[in-house]
Amino acid sequence: MDKTLSLDGTPIAYRRRGDGPPVVLVGGALSTTADGEPLAALLEPRFTVVTYDRRGRGASGDTGPYAVRREIEDLAAVTARAGERVSVFGMLSGGALALEAQAAGVPMNRLAVFEPPYTPDLRFKRRCTAELQTLLAAGDRSGAVALHLSRTGVPEATVARMRRAPLWAALVDLAPTLAYDDTLLGTGEIPDRFTAVTARTLVLTGGFSTSRAHETTLALTAALPRARHRTLTGQTREVAPQALAPVLTDFFTRDVLAHLTP
Repeated sequence: MDKTLSLDGTPIAYRRRGDGPPVVLVGGALSTTADGEPLAALLEPRFTVVTYDRRGRGASGDTGPYAVRREIEDLAAVTARAGERVSVFGMLSGGALALEAQAAGVPMNRLAVFEPPYTPDLRFKRRCTAELQTLLAAGDRSGAVALHLSRTGVPEATVARMRRAPLWAALVDLAPTLAYDDTLLGTGEIPDRFTAVTARTLVLTGGFSTSRAHETTLALTAALPRARHRTLTGQTREVAPQALAPVLTDFFTRDVLAHLTP
């Protein structure tokens, strides 16, 4: 992996592959570059695809204290390395980060997001924040991961099986960054500042996702100046890369072709 320096000097690790219009993939909570590999491999034949480890994850550094503006600067550094007229896809909380970056003026040709986890239930968000902070303050990283998984709909029996699997240790290592994603989502409301998002935006949700996810993505679409909504039939929050790749290819490529037309 290559590295670039964010504005505060933090090294951010990224991987670049393919040849074509640049696309940057932004991962969600508890994810690293490795989690974006299946989608990147499907996009690679048409695009120059850049995946990266967000601050505090994988091979990237982590300069404290955390602030959302620092993650925006990280993404800006990565998009600058990706090339001109870069498009961005953000998964879950990575979608929230991509929206924050675009609203702050980070240039993006087009932007696609899948189910940024905002919520109309502000009491629920405050309760989740308090519980997460208590667990992390007590050093209970395993408990923090379990809390996150349960809050995102993973059944208790599945969480129990995951605790016994080798991947659990990697998730526990990433647990402190759950506080970063929580901070990124603020109160849980869709921010008014998203009216400053100027890029054409595609807001995606799974056909089998929760009713809350559908309501939130529709509300987000309405709040963005140049957005449209699309439901991926048969998909859930754990969306399949094979379902995402053709939709993103169509959305990102169509704009490139329009740009090249005299």
